[in-house]
Order: sequence, then C-alpha cells, then structure tokens
Amino acid sequence: MNSELTDAQWALIQPHLPPAKKRGRPRAQDRRTINGILYVLRTGCRWQDLPPRYGSPVTCWRRLDQWQTDGVWESIWRAFLRALDEQGQLDWSRAFLDGSFVPAKKGVRE
Repeated sequence: MNSELTDAQWALIQPHLPPAKKRGRPRAQDRRTINGILYVLRTGCRWQDLPPRYGSPVTCWRRLDQWQTDGVWESIWRAFLRALDEQGQLDWSRAFLDGSFVPAKKGVRE
C-alpha cells in the first residue's frame, strides 16, 4: 500500500499548513509528517509502530492533534473538494447534509 502524497496532492495541501516558527529547533518536514499521519490512518497501526522513514511518531501525533484544533484539516478537505468540483469529479446530487447532530436553537428539541 502506497501512502505517500503525490506532488499534485502536496501542492494542494502545502498552502494550508501553518508556517514554521522562526525560533527554536527546526521543525520536522511537513510532507514527511503528513505521510506518517496518513500511514497510521490507512493501516491502523499504533503510533509507536510508525516506520522510521516518517520521523517521530510523537511529532506526527502532535501535528494531527494540533492541526485538528486549528482547523487545518478542514481547510485541506475543502481545498480538495473545490479542486474535484472544478474538475467535474463530484456528483453533488448524491451528497446530503445531516443536521441531526446540530443542537436546536435556544435548546429547543423537536
């Protein structure tokens, strides 16, 4: 199973990542880290079993968590949806919105 990002995928993802801090220790490579995150998500392996080619499992887990908190993953997801839509590869007639998990306004339940 190949879980490496293609150059085209990376080009779409990279602009949505937060910039590296200018001070302190150099940041682990974002592309390698994302490939590590994808490897764990695709294979279901434990973080500590992440192959060394992806860098530190702790770094991968922390970025996954921090980027979720910061909304980075949603931004990436929307970018891919936009690109697929522009290429005519999405069939919106098969999509639906499920609002069953959204709380009612003013706490009113139906």
